[in-house]
Amino acid sequence: MLESNLTVRRGTRCLGEIMNHRDKSETCASAPVLSAVIPCYNEADGLDELLKRVSASVSQCALPSEILLVDDGSTDGTWQKMLELQKEYSNLCLVKLNRNHGHQLALSAGLAICHASEYVMVLDADLQDPPELLSEMLELMTAEDADVVYGQRKLREGESWFKLITAKWFYKILRFLTDLDIPPDTGDFRLMKRHVVDTLNDMPEHSRFIRGMVSWVGGKQLPLLYNREARYAGKTKYPLGKMVRLAADAITSFSIAPLKIGLRIGALGLVIGAGIFIYCLYSYFFRETALGWTSIVATIVVMGSIQIFLLGLIGEYLARIFIESQHRPLFLIDKIINPK
Repeated sequence: MLESNLTVRRGTRCLGEIMNHRDKSETCASAPVLSAVIPCYNEADGLDELLKRVSASVSQCALPSEILLVDDGSTDGTWQKMLELQKEYSNLCLVKLNRNHGHQLALSAGLAICHASEYVMVLDADLQDPPELLSEMLELMTAEDADVVYGQRKLREGESWFKLITAKWFYKILRFLTDLDIPPDTGDFRLMKRHVVDTLNDMPEHSRFIRGMVSWVGGKQLPLLYNREARYAGKTKYPLGKMVRLAADAITSFSIAPLKIGLRIGALGLVIGAGIFIYCLYSYFFRETALGWTSIVATIVVMGSIQIFLLGLIGEYLARIFIESQHRPLFLIDKIINPK
């Protein structure tokens, strides 16, 4: 087996290092035409079923292929399980990150490393998105000459009403705030052509929202409707906190509309404040009792809350500028183990 250590950096340096690594790793599935990229975090219990179904799916396509698993700093023995399974699957390529970087960066690592010359499928390890749809995606992409075929959910099994409602409103707000046509009820489950993946690898931002970045690339992108299944094993890796952070990354990465909204709120506050000031002058000169303490306190609380909210909003954008200015690697790779 071919094993190497690699630190992947941002921008053109990142692409140069990766291309050098690819040139030295042509033994990986003999330059596959199709890659299935799957980030994994604490998914040891479901890896057997995952590889069984993904392997059957890529075999149906009758194309030289690889299955690329990215271990995102798992703590439950996921990496050891991957090493065991590589003995059974001749086209299995393994990537181990130095630590947990998060789903979007782990996926970015897989997209940067995958060897496919033509098609790349992105899939989550929880098997909520059925890998058996790969052949349909490939047929649709070929028939329509599409650049991207993405899975769009008709039904979402095993998810709470809270997650369903928040997901629905997240896409509505995102479409309202950005000029991107990000389809609702979609995730990262999709099939992409090589030039789309290369464009994603050229995009150096640290706060990544992959499905938004794919939409930004443009080209011909078509949906494939399907019913999303319940998670096969384990617990969700996207609790409320991570969902909120992903939403914040999505909005701040693709829109400055919140800053413009803040400007409008500030202008409205200025008009309201001027009105209150005029009313106070009127009360002082033409009424026996000036404005009461209740209205004063209410005004201070409302205006103070608006100011703090706007400062926090500006802080979110400044924080992202600070992170980007550090020019740190997007991710650190400990090991890449290619098949024979």
